[in-house]
Amino acid sequence: MNSASLPSNEETLQPVPTQSGQPRRYGDFATFPAALDYAAQGDAGFNIYSGKGVLLEALPYKKLREQAIETGQRLLGMGLQPGDRVAIVAESDGDFARIFFGCQYAGLVTAPLPLPVAFAGKEAYLSTLRGMITSSGASAVIIPQIIEGWTDDIVSGLGLVFAGSPADLMARPVSDVPLPEIQPEALSYLQFSSGSTRFPMGVCVSQQSGMANVAAIAHDGLQVRETGDRCVSWLPLYHDMGLVGFFLTPMTCQLTVDMLPTREFARRPHVWLDLISRNRGTIAYSPSFGYELCARRPASAGLDLSSWRVAGIGGDMIRPHILEEFSERFASAGFSAKAFEASYGMAEATLAISFAPLNTGIQTDTVDLTVLESKGIATAPTHPDTPTRTFVLCGKVLPDHGLEVRDAHGNILGDRQVGTIFVRGPSLMDGYFRRPDETRQVLDGQKWLNTGDLGYMLNGQIVVTGRAKDLIIINGRNIWPQDLEWSAETNIPTLRSRDVAVFSLEKGEQEEIVALIQCRATDPQMRETLRNDAANLFRRLHGVDVSVVLVPPHALPQTSSGKLTRAKARNMFLSGVFEPQPDVAPAC
Repeated sequence: MNSASLPSNEETLQPVPTQSGQPRRYGDFATFPAALDYAAQGDAGFNIYSGKGVLLEALPYKKLREQAIETGQRLLGMGLQPGDRVAIVAESDGDFARIFFGCQYAGLVTAPLPLPVAFAGKEAYLSTLRGMITSSGASAVIIPQIIEGWTDDIVSGLGLVFAGSPADLMARPVSDVPLPEIQPEALSYLQFSSGSTRFPMGVCVSQQSGMANVAAIAHDGLQVRETGDRCVSWLPLYHDMGLVGFFLTPMTCQLTVDMLPTREFARRPHVWLDLISRNRGTIAYSPSFGYELCARRPASAGLDLSSWRVAGIGGDMIRPHILEEFSERFASAGFSAKAFEASYGMAEATLAISFAPLNTGIQTDTVDLTVLESKGIATAPTHPDTPTRTFVLCGKVLPDHGLEVRDAHGNILGDRQVGTIFVRGPSLMDGYFRRPDETRQVLDGQKWLNTGDLGYMLNGQIVVTGRAKDLIIINGRNIWPQDLEWSAETNIPTLRSRDVAVFSLEKGEQEEIVALIQCRATDPQMRETLRNDAANLFRRLHGVDVSVVLVPPHALPQTSSGKLTRAKARNMFLSGVFEPQPDVAPAC
């Protein structure tokens, strides 16, 4: 089936229902094809919606299985062999589902690639995409209709067996090549981290490690109910939270998913809430900025969010003030702040590492910032004027997994002592694809993964404080750039989340802290006021001098999942992209 064979506008589509009508299984399968074989015996599936909330395709798992098997046979009929990689630019639609699972049945390794949502221009996007295709050693690349015109630019000179649109693929004949028997240890897909740019590295996720994670997510993290649960998602399928959390996990526990296109979410965030209300969604996730967009836009009349029992938060550092604003805004629509669910994860662990207890809302820990920076200890403030930082507790590690916080010498630290987070368990990656040196840098002989994150333990829960590589060291103090970013975004009314990027530069034997701030004002006096307010705020709350540089709106780079990327912002600054502009009011 291809896009051209979807029902016309005159036909009335009925969405796939919530209930699968079969005994619930929580991802207890050996492989993803085995999981889809079981899900196909019920009535659940994917509903594909437009950015305006119009149902475009209803795809029960039964129909998906049939179409996926045919797609797998088409791919093998081209001469592809089990183990070959197939790169898919991941639009949130039925074609992606057919091709992804077609590869699973054919023993082909999928590599979901990003759409150009968060990239600064066509050339930067094409460079990133070609780097991912080359890194994966893909033999075929599937390019959705929305960027079909870029196909030659994307694939020229790569020597591929196939490069084209989903419609081009579906026009190929279904071969009689037998499908292989898929083994649990076989490689399932490559997950490129959202920050992959110049040297993209694909995380190797096997069938068994992927299944271990989705089973733990469904049974222990989300505690999927026997009946009544339904997922609603706008998250990108090229990012682990969207792919694993709201594409693979629901299928492996026979849940229906209502899917919205990622690329249209920012323009119409309330369609997400409308779908939750309309279809009685119970499970939906977003990074902080998604909740912020919803809270700041006019809401639809008649929203009923009382069914939403797991309002997950992840994909970036959690911002409590944004969640508080959201819950206050939508309390009248039946939303309960207890539905907020903090979690911690990363692509190298397939997705999830820990979940906070359900139905408790966001639990926070406010600590003395001065002691944290100077001693690496998270203690409660002793004086009301003490600078503080509030962190979110991200829960206990998943069953059958391990988590430790270690110091620089590998010693395990106690509660409230900040160190590097290490994890181990059955859902960890096999390594980075064809990158043995990089794999050895993060994965030791006992299969402990150095996450690169810093944090501390508190009563059995992990608290994440930031990325080790982002840490700024000034006069013996460990300063997290997030602290400065959040202070500015929280205390300066004109700023929003992701408006500030903070990093350090070496100036001789000293380090200089730079803050790039997106400024929407054109009036010179307003711009100067913003500069001074930010610099004074950093000095007053954090005791550091910061060079404040104003940059245009939408100038700060983001990852494909919408996270701010400080490293790229720093490189852009050093290369002169953000040269100071004269503060001149525009001509009338």
